[in-house]
Amino acid sequence: MTSTAFVRACGLSELEEDTPKRVELDGTPVSVVRTEGEVFAIYDICSHANVSLSEGEVEDCQIECWLHGSSFDLRTGKPSGLPATRPVPVYPVKIEGDDVLVSLTQES
Repeated sequence: MTSTAFVRACGLSELEEDTPKRVELDGTPVSVVRTEGEVFAIYDICSHANVSLSEGEVEDCQIECWLHGSSFDLRTGKPSGLPATRPVPVYPVKIEGDDVLVSLTQES
């Protein structure tokens, strides 16, 4: 089966603008972020320091790791500054009513 399975991550009404929400989907930590009129889902662990990205700040469609200050693009997962050099996975998101649905299939 090649269809992309979406699972409910949280309610849209639970998301505050620019405030990451950590959820666990099938054992995978995911940070769900509502910013700039969109909702994004990104792997919640920094590729540099193994800490939760959902504890960081969100600005300009970037999430910042609170420990060393690396930021990751919410659209691509690519780091925008040192010390992180490896991207983190981002995941497809669908909104159905108040449900935020995330697929753990990585976007390219």
